[in-house]
Amino acid sequence: MAAQGGILFQEKVSRLLSGHNGKPVLKPNRTLALRDAVANRKLKKGEATCITEMSFLMACWKQNNFVDGLCSTEMNSFYSCVGKAQAAMKSKSDQPSLQGGRLPPKLATTLLKRYPNLRTEI
Repeated sequence: MAAQGGILFQEKVSRLLSGHNGKPVLKPNRTLALRDAVANRKLKKGEATCITEMSFLMACWKQNNFVDGLCSTEMNSFYSCVGKAQAAMKSKSDQPSLQGGRLPPKLATTLLKRYPNLRTEI
């Protein structure tokens, strides 16, 4: 089924590029061939953690003229939240997982170099 869809797509692209009915519909400025590398962009980090604990700590500091001793409970809750978040990030980074079902750019480039694409147009 997927092979048939690929063939239909190739036929459609070749029909659009051909000049059977006058001018071609598509006029590419580069060759229509895939590259063997992917742009090396960094993946998005994700959500920020411990925002509520940080806001409680800052509100406590503001109320108590930035005296750390009076806001010890808020500081402890913030630091415990940060410790949990760092442990979760460390355990997540130990196992190479796909973010959002995508390959990291470095891995995609190595796979594309191992299995290069055809350099000719369709």
